[in-house]
Amino acid sequence: MKFSAVLLAKSRSSVSVTARGNKIAAANGYGSDHLPMYDLEPKLAEFKDHFNYTMKRYLEQKLLIEKHEGGLEEFSKGYLKFGINTEHGASLYREWAPAAEEAQLVGDFNNWNGSGHKMTKDNFGVWSIRISHVNGKPAIPHNSKVKFRFRHDGVWVERIPAWIRYATVTASESGAPYDGVHWDPPTSERYVFNHPRPPKPDVPRIYEAHVGVSGGKLEAGTHREFADNVLPRLRATTYNTVQLMGIMEHSDAASFGYYVTNFFAVSSRSGTPDDLKYLIDKAHSLGLCVLMDVVHSHVSNNVIDGLNGYDVGQSAHESYFYTGDRGYNKMWNGRMFNYANWEVLRFLLSNLRYWMDEFMFDGFRFVGVTSMLYNQNGINMSFTGNYKEYFGLDTNVDAVVYMMLANHLMHKLYPEAIVVAVDVSGIPVLCWPVDEGGLGFDYRQAMTIPDRWIEYLENKGDQQWSMSSVISQTLTNRRYPEKFIAYAERQNHSIIGSKTMAFLLMGWETYSGMSAMEPDSPTIDRGIALQKMIHFIRMAFGGDSYLKFMGNEYMNAFDQAVDTPSDKCSFLSSSKQTASDMNEEEKVLNYTIFSQGTCLNHLFHSYTL
Repeated sequence: MKFSAVLLAKSRSSVSVTARGNKIAAANGYGSDHLPMYDLEPKLAEFKDHFNYTMKRYLEQKLLIEKHEGGLEEFSKGYLKFGINTEHGASLYREWAPAAEEAQLVGDFNNWNGSGHKMTKDNFGVWSIRISHVNGKPAIPHNSKVKFRFRHDGVWVERIPAWIRYATVTASESGAPYDGVHWDPPTSERYVFNHPRPPKPDVPRIYEAHVGVSGGKLEAGTHREFADNVLPRLRATTYNTVQLMGIMEHSDAASFGYYVTNFFAVSSRSGTPDDLKYLIDKAHSLGLCVLMDVVHSHVSNNVIDGLNGYDVGQSAHESYFYTGDRGYNKMWNGRMFNYANWEVLRFLLSNLRYWMDEFMFDGFRFVGVTSMLYNQNGINMSFTGNYKEYFGLDTNVDAVVYMMLANHLMHKLYPEAIVVAVDVSGIPVLCWPVDEGGLGFDYRQAMTIPDRWIEYLENKGDQQWSMSSVISQTLTNRRYPEKFIAYAERQNHSIIGSKTMAFLLMGWETYSGMSAMEPDSPTIDRGIALQKMIHFIRMAFGGDSYLKFMGNEYMNAFDQAVDTPSDKCSFLSSSKQTASDMNEEEKVLNYTIFSQGTCLNHLFHSYTL
């Protein structure tokens, strides 16, 4: 197989976003007869009623929050109100549980006897209790175990507080449930950030990692080990962004953090909240941005450990979740948030604000966006590209409104934040500005690219690869006004029952033929050469950014070599790529990338295998 690439420098040719200042006003009605996105994608104009309705719902919700909560900025500070917080010489605990008939706070501090710590309920279903400090010290000590005890239909149950900031498990007890831990270290012991957030990179080069599996020991890696051992190595490469999985507490380690139990708690497997702050501060000192996987699409089914335990037969307006079949995601086997509920919006928006303010994250990757967008959660849907699949009665408008509110909040408070959506449906307007009718994400993760490569590697020899399919149907089949993050290999392919790209290309010789003590075998030479080509055309054609999952470090030198011309010419963010020749018989691919600035008429590499 032979690939060749020609990179030309030329003035960047891009479609300007018209009428960017033509904002939608709420004062005299909702929606707009003409949005800028209709100019770029005329088919969207057929769904004006849909966009007008979602914009109407978004603006109504935003206005209600402004009226009753003082605006999104105040509304999203819920973590300073709910859970356990110190206020005026006392510990004040608040919890939303409208269906509860009685409630108590119990823990180590009262020997798990709540008779002296009964809570009171307001008109909105929020329970609260004020516990005065004793001799100037909190009655609920730092690092002590606590639980919320409440009665429903005559039955008392205990749950971890929904807003708990730390949760631990007794490792010596098999199957032991997690315990809520009150995390409130003395001021003198709290971690203090020493470095500001670095500037937002023009082209994020993302290293996707899971701290727990990053170490060399047969135990979970820690935040401090990752900070001290991995981050300096990343700084020595051309990565500028770290994407962390599994940060929120999850009782099932095999889920890699996708079944969250405690949304405000740092996963205790890898250390304390202060340990995570140390990692992020260390990354910032090295000029690295840090993104976090956020799972607001579903909740772990666990009852004793997590938020699901608050659902004990309540009606839909009294619960974090939808009721009936709509409340369960059959693919993820998890609970679905009821995004229409006021306190659910407070919980989720405050969750984003908490991680940004308390931990100095630089943004988020929203996981499972497809599940949020549609009432059928995207299950058993092929998504052919027919726009009626995206905009209609099957749209979960409540979830769409939540995502619009979330992205509006993020970009208003943190203009440099990076917010990424993981969506498999291909819905338009995902990365269009909220004030122009879109959902407001910055980047879409291009999930079809790794799926196509895995399909090829598992089912076809490389002489059967289609050049036109790789380029036209996969890499360049996207909406250019939106920004895409390209990647060749999903973490699923490495950790969840599949083989890595390297193993699919080289098989068992991955273990036997890569010794530094002897020359590489022909299989290894060929496999590495093919992987280099896959990486290069992914970076050149796949989008405005790229991502690699941990474990591909042996490709770092090659990727850095590709990054050098990108730094000079910004070809990764080019809006115009042209495949001048796609020869199926000879397996030759020639392409031109027009990039901004001056430089580069460069023949990158040519392989004949």
